[in-house]
Amino acid sequence: MKNSICILVLFLVVNGIFAQPREMTTDDGLNLINLASTIVSPDGKRIIYGKSELDWDKNKRNTKYQIVNADGTNDYQYLGDSPANSLQFSPDGKYVSLKRKDDKFQQVFLIRTSGGEAVKATSHTNSVGSYKWSQDSKNIYFVSNRTESKEEKKEKKDGYDHVVIDEGPNGQQKASWNYLYVYNLEDDTIKQLTTKDQRIGSWDISPDGTKIAFTSRTENRRNQGNLSEIYLLNLNDNSTIQLTDNKAPENSILWAPNSQEFIYRANDDKEWELRQSKLWVMNVSTKSSRMISGAFGGNLRSAAYWSRDGKTVYFSGLLKTVTSFYSLNVASGKLVNLSKNKIGSYRLRGMSADRKTAVFSYDDAKTTADLHVTSVDKFDPQKITNLNPEFTSSFKLANAQPVQWKSKDGLEIEGLLYLPADYDKNKKYPFLLHIHGGPAGVFTDSYSSRYHVWAGLGYIQLCPNVRGSSGYSDELLRGNMNDIGGQDYEDLMSGVDYLIKENYIDENKMAVRGWSYGGILGGTTITKTNRFKAASLGAMVSDWTSEFGIGFNFDVKLWYIGGTPWENPEAFRKMSPLTNAKNVTTPLILFHGANDRTDTEAQSMMFFAALKDMGKQFGT
Repeated sequence: MKNSICILVLFLVVNGIFAQPREMTTDDGLNLINLASTIVSPDGKRIIYGKSELDWDKNKRNTKYQIVNADGTNDYQYLGDSPANSLQFSPDGKYVSLKRKDDKFQQVFLIRTSGGEAVKATSHTNSVGSYKWSQDSKNIYFVSNRTESKEEKKEKKDGYDHVVIDEGPNGQQKASWNYLYVYNLEDDTIKQLTTKDQRIGSWDISPDGTKIAFTSRTENRRNQGNLSEIYLLNLNDNSTIQLTDNKAPENSILWAPNSQEFIYRANDDKEWELRQSKLWVMNVSTKSSRMISGAFGGNLRSAAYWSRDGKTVYFSGLLKTVTSFYSLNVASGKLVNLSKNKIGSYRLRGMSADRKTAVFSYDDAKTTADLHVTSVDKFDPQKITNLNPEFTSSFKLANAQPVQWKSKDGLEIEGLLYLPADYDKNKKYPFLLHIHGGPAGVFTDSYSSRYHVWAGLGYIQLCPNVRGSSGYSDELLRGNMNDIGGQDYEDLMSGVDYLIKENYIDENKMAVRGWSYGGILGGTTITKTNRFKAASLGAMVSDWTSEFGIGFNFDVKLWYIGGTPWENPEAFRKMSPLTNAKNVTTPLILFHGANDRTDTEAQSMMFFAALKDMGKQFGT
């Protein structure tokens, strides 16, 4: 009997039943199943969600769609392996629509909610872009690019493929005007609704089916998004009127149930200001608008939803590092945090038509994203998916906690501190400083495998939300205006000093990394200090003057440096890491995508060439 017990115990250990959690690797993170797009049936009883999994052989992620009851039961695959995107429920709940490539173009397909084969609906002469159902489920409205004529197609085939930059619909690349169309399900016809050459952005159909509000531009220059305005299309006579006339970009239009008002997002109603996005409501009869989300000091993080009576708007919003579920009284502006969560991220994924049921994804620093369902009246989210069931038991996970410190000028800065799973307060650890993108990026209490991989390698990590970060206040967001690489750099260094003072880290074993703005500020950092033993910089800008005409940098002109290289040459020179490349003694590696059009690839090449030409050799 004793021998039998010993054999059984040995069998269990060998087969991993008693296996201990281990350090996570990069491959482990890639192997996790990610939650993709989610839609909620109008009655709130069913949810369709995507499961994204890595196909190692084909080096890409594939998404399959599941359908599950709102109580978590009867979860099964709804769509097979055929590619699909932009899933929507019809308002009457009878169909699920999706986009799929047919021949050369993306078309709308329909599938019965109960299941079956997807049947092609639209047969448009070009790809269907964004689309929406009419409230009566009889029509599908969509945006599509202008169809090329036979002559244009022949010219392209013959090699007539030049692009005139900033002419017509072209920006830095060839583009096209687009138009609004409507597909009628009953008579299987498509009708063009707009004919003006324009670039349509955000849009929505009024619930009564008589109007479409949309944003539009009549040019497409890369850094002039503020020239977009809001227009109103009357579907009874196809007449269009302009509703706004300013220098501020608007987006995310959503009609109220009364079909007389809609909400939209904009930083300001006059200028292109560096502020966090606000919610505004516009009355189409008077063309008057007012900001309604002034009580919320954070960053909007989800689509908004009107209540059925039009008195309340629901949304998810980020405040500091936490994303919560809010209700906003449209008349008074009163804001209520319905989720009241102190940690993690509740991202609103959809609501039932009566707004009594809400579906969220939830994740935090140690929890991968899954779907949760709750009643809106009583927030009590119930988990209905379990995409990575063995996650928490398989790996040693870093512990994350918010920390605060005073910067050089006394401003309080917050960040997330990641400690290894077996952290010992009597030890000093090697240290990795992260710098987020943006500049208006932010580190949040949400899941990312990378921090657990680095923690498993023994690092303590700090993710500082320096001035310029979103999610805190407009004042903090504007904190590095005309000062990029200045006080935001001091925010980083004061955070490092705080950890050294608190005896967390070994100051002789520190590294820094970042991407985009993180690569830029990281590049500035290693020109100002040699305290880091290694640096990893991705998608940096090393010279602001040479980037001016080719990158995505309206924010640099408007806010972060101010002006142009010919108006403000000294600031453009001073704030460029390349200017002080001679000071670099930190071993580093540079990463850049060859097709990057935001921070162009030449920027890393210039920094690399400068270091090489100065004979700086950091290793072999």
